[in-house]
Amino acid sequence: MKALVTGATGFIGSHLAAALVREGFDVKCLVRNRSRLRFLEDMNVRTTEGDCTDRDSLIDAVKGVDYVFHLAGVTKACSEEDYYNANSKGTENIVRAVVENNPDIKRFVYLSSLAAAGPCHDGIPLKEDCVPMPVSVYGRTKLEGEKIVTANGKNIPVTVIRPPAVYGPRDGDLLVFFKMVKSGIVPYWGKCYYSFLYVEDLINGIILSALSREAEGEIFFMSDGNIYSVDDIITAISDALQRRPVKLKMPKFVMPLLGMLSEKLRGVNIINSDKIKEMKHAYWVCDASKAAAKLKFEPKVKIKEGAQWTADWYRIHRWL
Repeated sequence: MKALVTGATGFIGSHLAAALVREGFDVKCLVRNRSRLRFLEDMNVRTTEGDCTDRDSLIDAVKGVDYVFHLAGVTKACSEEDYYNANSKGTENIVRAVVENNPDIKRFVYLSSLAAAGPCHDGIPLKEDCVPMPVSVYGRTKLEGEKIVTANGKNIPVTVIRPPAVYGPRDGDLLVFFKMVKSGIVPYWGKCYYSFLYVEDLINGIILSALSREAEGEIFFMSDGNIYSVDDIITAISDALQRRPVKLKMPKFVMPLLGMLSEKLRGVNIINSDKIKEMKHAYWVCDASKAAAKLKFEPKVKIKEGAQWTADWYRIHRWL
């Protein structure tokens, strides 16, 4: 079985590439910059140069593979145009490249996000038949990517995965919150609730969805099955770091200023104006029962042990 992974140099993509190799796949990774191969080092994969924003560069990459796992995209960017080019236009380019050059593919799996569906407003976890109402540019462009993929479901077999917040070793986004806890002060904006998923559980779900006939043409939410408050998350990270931070209460009307200030001081990072639009909402929770029923998806890791393993990896690799 031959697989192409886009976004393989990143957090989730590198974990997926490693898992596919363990499962016996012949893995090809699409890379834009060969200077960013640190997570793929010593991994039995092939690399091919290409960029999802350049359709011509994708033609050879998609030929001859049985599966395409499209994970390339951006979670943070300088402008709306950057989000659009990576998440919407990039998805359109690779879908068209597959349709035109490898229409007999066994499955095209698109990694979307809970952000594409948006928050819920009543505390009841979202299901796949909800009406998507994204509140950020990131969410809107991921939803556009979904629509492009599903619209081509008549041409190639497709599956869409919508994970919530994903964390684990190599994650550079949640690292920011680990560093805040370590510093002794964390911003606190009131009671909010989240679904979470440890990266290895997500990877298992992605592979299950690719190999399942029942997953063709479907969208799946995936989570570890729990709903965590902000306090639960802070406690899990605090326990992992053996540090008890002070919670700095922050009114929600101040949050946009925090996003702009973070962008000015640190450039492109996960605390940005677009992410603040998401953080202002209290419920980011989803229902993974469909994945459990159709895919036999059974996440193993809850946030307490997942936070500990993540913190240990950060320490070993001197990220913390």
